[in-house]
Amino acid sequence: MSTVWRLTVRGPISPLRNAGEQLSSADPAPALGWSVFEEDEDETRGYIEILFADRIDEEAFLSAAHLTGAALDVTFMPLPEEDWVALSLKGLPSVEAGRFLVHGAHTADDLTDAHIGLLIEAGPAFGTGHHGTTLGCLNAMDQLERSGLTPNAILDLGTGTGLLAIAATKLWPDADILATDIDPVSVAETLVNAEKNGVAFNAKTADGFDHPAFDGKSFDLVLANILAGPLIQLAPELVQRLAPGGTVVLSGLLEEQADKVTAAYLAEGLTLQQRGVIEGWGTLVLSH
Repeated sequence: MSTVWRLTVRGPISPLRNAGEQLSSADPAPALGWSVFEEDEDETRGYIEILFADRIDEEAFLSAAHLTGAALDVTFMPLPEEDWVALSLKGLPSVEAGRFLVHGAHTADDLTDAHIGLLIEAGPAFGTGHHGTTLGCLNAMDQLERSGLTPNAILDLGTGTGLLAIAATKLWPDADILATDIDPVSVAETLVNAEKNGVAFNAKTADGFDHPAFDGKSFDLVLANILAGPLIQLAPELVQRLAPGGTVVLSGLLEEQADKVTAAYLAEGLTLQQRGVIEGWGTLVLSH
């Protein structure tokens, strides 16, 4: 299991906001994610948290982000490597997104006849439905199905736990669904979760679109809950894989990154249909 590093900088809010804006405009994204928080009622102090997939040169990063000076308090440390995902999920409540109810075995009693249940337990892959990005995607999928969308072929790009692919299978059981992820651990977890939810679909380990499973294929619906940088980089090829009249649901981006991601897909000929924000995280729906 890889270690995630967290850089926290506390101090006057202005340089922290400036750093957040700088991170949002960077291409490719220099970190897994970041958020700026206010810490007092006067909105003059706060902190920024930045997550990295690997240990970085802390001093060089802080200097480039203009986060230096005696007024700033900096901590940089790894998140606990052993079972930190599982520990963070232990005892989490069920969450609703449209008709979906994402739950663990410990909250299965929350399911009603009105819900589409998605059983996701703590595990080594990301994507439990409790994050604003995943909730945004589930809401968008629910609305698309209600509006009459009936895709024949669906791609879940960067599937994580397989949650979106599982949800897609329950909404559109006759569709041909492919779930991919760069991480083989995620793909293995996806297959386990699919079985737990009583569904089946094709799942492959792939870097972007580099896999024979994509040969000759196009998709009526593409779900991509990844990060802003990869979403922008993949825009040309992703749109090439989109069938005429197809739809994309994009997330994994901060609210302030939404304009840049949207522009990348508008440049490829798509039209923005919907833009939502949950807890500072954006979800975009675009189509041909």
